[in-house]
Amino acid sequence: MTGVGAENLGHHFVEQLVARGAKRVYATARRPELIDVPGVEVLHLDLTDRESINAAAAVARDVDLLVNNAAVFAAGLNFTDGDPALIRGLFDTNVHGTLDVIRAFAPGLAANGGGAILNVLSSAAWATLDGINVYGASKAAAWSMTNGLRSELAGQGTFVSALIFGMAATPPLRAFADAVAGPGVLDALMTDPAVIVGRALDGLESGRLEILADQLAIDAKAALSSDAESVYQTLGAR
Repeated sequence: MTGVGAENLGHHFVEQLVARGAKRVYATARRPELIDVPGVEVLHLDLTDRESINAAAAVARDVDLLVNNAAVFAAGLNFTDGDPALIRGLFDTNVHGTLDVIRAFAPGLAANGGGAILNVLSSAAWATLDGINVYGASKAAAWSMTNGLRSELAGQGTFVSALIFGMAATPPLRAFADAVAGPGVLDALMTDPAVIVGRALDGLESGRLEILADQLAIDAKAALSSDAESVYQTLGAR
């Protein structure tokens, strides 16, 4: 499990995996000292540091489920006026870093019977909103990459799925939403992160290739096949 932090989605993932009886749960982060979940094995892993990725994979050789949750978000970063280094950095982390993790862990998954990979994405991949366009594009690339990996890893028996949601009520996202729309304005559109994680794990168990975990994700996916405004365009116009 990558990207485990205080009260974030990764925290809920490892907590629920332990509760569901997983034999061993590895929780990784750039700052592992912030991981506070009983019953997990804590490892350092930084998506921008291949040595840390390879070191974690060398320890966690018995993994049969890889959850790629780690990512970075840069509020206010657009293509036309954003710092090119920040734009490249976002893609280096969210796309190339995730791929590096998958390449490092794929042999172990194969050795353990194939297992599964869950990539945590975002409905921002299917929408546009001033200030998150670069982030959305990085998640769109990760979505396309996920679909490609699904076919590439099928031969070794590894199942690849995507978790997509719009707004999880984690402290960072709640703070961002309050800053953009005003305190509490978007609360009704947010979903408890524990609920999102529960739907993700249930979806994995039932073999779903794509898990749309909230109404925002469902609406954004539906908008791809029509001329209707995307969910985030609609929110931005309010």
